[in-house]
Amino acid sequence: MQQLSDTFHTIARTTEGYFRDKGSKFYSFAYPVTSEEQVRTILADIKKKYYDAHHHCYAYSIGTGKELKYRINDDGEPSGSAGRPIYGQMLSADITDALVIVVRYFGGIKLGIPGLINAYKTAAKEAIDSNEIIEKIITTTVSVSCPYQNINLVMKFMKDENLNIIAQDYINEQLVITAEVRSSKNDEILDKINSIYGIKIVPKN
Repeated sequence: MQQLSDTFHTIARTTEGYFRDKGSKFYSFAYPVTSEEQVRTILADIKKKYYDAHHHCYAYSIGTGKELKYRINDDGEPSGSAGRPIYGQMLSADITDALVIVVRYFGGIKLGIPGLINAYKTAAKEAIDSNEIIEKIITTTVSVSCPYQNINLVMKFMKDENLNIIAQDYINEQLVITAEVRSSKNDEILDKINSIYGIKIVPKN
């Protein structure tokens, strides 16, 4: 699946998976997320629901490029045996804006490091493979201002360029419109706005 410079892949919905080895049960969950606050809320809910589990291991990544945030957590398992294999499956699937949690119930027989790595990797893969991987576009925003009498001009420009208007305000006798712009087209859009008489770009704070 070819990825453009201003697109990324994520998962479409919440899905589950399951793996069992030598009596230990591994329940896995994959969630689309867009903030660390969401991650904390989901983790709290999982720990509350599966309060009697021995481990709640996870990995997540949010954003792309320089804005990427990620974390892995072994939750008491040997270092590198849980969170990293989970994250490895996310990397293999080429997804971000996602959280994968694997809950383990210990079955009484130790699996060893290789066994744990395989179990957490397999459980994470089960949850991810049950999902749908979708492509999303990275966007930025642009705000323009104009006298009210130029509103038709602005609206025609937004429509012609297929821009999604997300806010409209009337400030100091000027109409201010904010729209989403595909990141790869940002400079092109700004150049076009600068060439239209009566429309000004509002600087970002």
